[in-house]
Amino acid sequence: MIQNPKRYTITAALPYTNGPIHIGHLAGVYVPADIYSRYLRLQGKDVAFICGSDEHGVAISMKAKKEGITPQEVIDKYDGIIRKSFSDFGISFNNYSRTSAKVHHDTASEFFRTLYDKGDFIEEVTEQLYDAKANQFLADRFVVGTCPRCGNEGAYGDQCENCGSTLNATDLINPKSTITGETPILKATKHWFLPLDRYSDFLTKWILEGHKNDWKPNVYGQVKSWIDGGLEPRAVTRDLDWGIDVPVEGAEGKKLYVWFDAPIGYISSTKEWAAREGKDWEPYWKDEETKLVHFIGKDNIVFHCIIFPAMLKAEGSYILPDNVPANEFLNLEGNKLSTSKNWAVWLHEYLEEFPDKQDVLRYALTSNAPETKDNDFTWKDFQARNNNELVAIFGNFINRVVVLTNKYYDGIIPTPNEFSEVDEQTLAELKAYPAVISSSVERYRFREALGELMNVARLGNKYLADEEPWKVMKDNPERVKTQMYVALQIAAALSVLAEPFLPFTSAKLSKILNLGDLKEHFAGFSKFLKEKDRDAKDIIIDKTLGWNDISENSDLIPAGHKIGEAELLFAKIEDEEIQKQIDKLEATKTANLAESKQPEPQKDLIQFEDFAKMDIRIGTILEAEKMPKANKLLVLKVDTGIDVRTIVSGIAESFSPEEIIGKRVSVLANLAPRALRGVESQGMILMTTNAEGKLVFVNPDADAPNGSTVN
Repeated sequence: MIQNPKRYTITAALPYTNGPIHIGHLAGVYVPADIYSRYLRLQGKDVAFICGSDEHGVAISMKAKKEGITPQEVIDKYDGIIRKSFSDFGISFNNYSRTSAKVHHDTASEFFRTLYDKGDFIEEVTEQLYDAKANQFLADRFVVGTCPRCGNEGAYGDQCENCGSTLNATDLINPKSTITGETPILKATKHWFLPLDRYSDFLTKWILEGHKNDWKPNVYGQVKSWIDGGLEPRAVTRDLDWGIDVPVEGAEGKKLYVWFDAPIGYISSTKEWAAREGKDWEPYWKDEETKLVHFIGKDNIVFHCIIFPAMLKAEGSYILPDNVPANEFLNLEGNKLSTSKNWAVWLHEYLEEFPDKQDVLRYALTSNAPETKDNDFTWKDFQARNNNELVAIFGNFINRVVVLTNKYYDGIIPTPNEFSEVDEQTLAELKAYPAVISSSVERYRFREALGELMNVARLGNKYLADEEPWKVMKDNPERVKTQMYVALQIAAALSVLAEPFLPFTSAKLSKILNLGDLKEHFAGFSKFLKEKDRDAKDIIIDKTLGWNDISENSDLIPAGHKIGEAELLFAKIEDEEIQKQIDKLEATKTANLAESKQPEPQKDLIQFEDFAKMDIRIGTILEAEKMPKANKLLVLKVDTGIDVRTIVSGIAESFSPEEIIGKRVSVLANLAPRALRGVESQGMILMTTNAEGKLVFVNPDADAPNGSTVN
């Protein structure tokens, strides 16, 4: 673990441009990475927060085939959506690049060539799955089959999403091409492999011994499992028509494997940023005084903790990550998030449907972050965290402080009188919070850090509730000046401490408090006040109120400063808004069921005479009642046009008697009578099931009279 680094390189996993960003991506990677980067900048640190679109690999090719467009059109479409979503959501990347950019192609090719020239690759001819009908080798995601470990029939050629096992396409039982549905054959092809087994000793010493105490248990445990299981050579090239050309002779038609080129995207994005800013990129990747931190989800641990470090070690001039604080997965309403099944809360849609509520989502995702285990996002919890925490605690405190200051003093901060013991204790407690929050952030415990931020707001609420300035004002207005001054110091501190977590709220609060109008250099002002009187105002500003000022300065927002009018920081979210989102997910679930439902196989052939024996009539249900002591049965009176008869039907769990009276139905009229619980049933009501598996009546669209036959 690097102590007192000179600079920080913070990377966030490159999102695939085969779809938009959803809340799982945000909770797992981008929100914690943004919190960390914003926090470091508030500390005055040199930070390069790097990301970019991952635009190669089979996922892009699959999306292109599905949508009937080119891979370039796919990546242009989703890069635009992703880029705008991140910007609108306030993710503060120093640079967001693309792996389709020339700087990346050049960097990845050069990296490969360096390892190739050093003899670090194994060149080998292997048999790969080949779709003869499509006339192409099948990348792992173009193959599905039965997982050899758990029996899941929908496992991909690289991973079983049911049991989580990493696979090779040739491991699958009964493999099928997703392109043509054909059974692939094995065909010889030449590829280059990174011999990970050569790096086992290095990885054991570096991670298992060197990072046993400072890496998250879930990350350390997964790395240990991989190393203990024995590392094997891994292909760095593949047969594809989309990606970066392998830059050596004899590699025509082959591309760099996306897992090889994607992490190099961090380096190329840093180069792009440095060139734009007039900086030297190399210290951010090659100086031992730089702290490199990768923010990823748990599905990327092996790539960032084993494969990419082995690549960097093989190249020889790069630093290794100081930490890889990978999160677990976020589920949605009890089910796993899925891009392909549209089971997600998409960021760009959220931003449209909940305007100006970026921080509400940031808060909900951070307070429920899957830092050590999978967690579940629900819309009800989202609503509760907004209404019961942001509105009721944070927003309530700020609103009371600003309203009272404007009411009592026309918005001008009063000069305090002598501090009471409670005042001194409250201000001392406030000064302690930056260190407490810092400790959590620097250990990547962002949920814990956010809880401490809310405790600052609770400190303010408790102070006001205990001191009751609205009551004291009647008898002791001088005391209220001190009370409001103390409360305003807490409000000013919140504007700074909230910035990494709730940047839009922080900016809004700073505007309400008019902090941009202050002319004091707070850190210098604090030092100056130790030597001069309290009213000194002659220090020239060279920065605004900062993180460290809160613990070093008791005069965060000085007497005589005028604040603005009260504005609500957060608005209550009503039940109707939440129900709309729940209904949206239910519609998705219904659509998925309909898409996944496979029709029953056709039954054995019959002759026309067999069908002609069935007398199917249109009828109307006249009466309906539940069968006593039977949960599934209803006793119906049905007008078949030829008579009114009793039919017992097993539909009581799907329909109440009241809702089906008057329902038009199709009746198998000549079914032999059958006694059910002592009631003779004289026919059968024809039913089917909808996409949700619920029973529905088979009835005529046209107004056919009762007794009409179905032929």
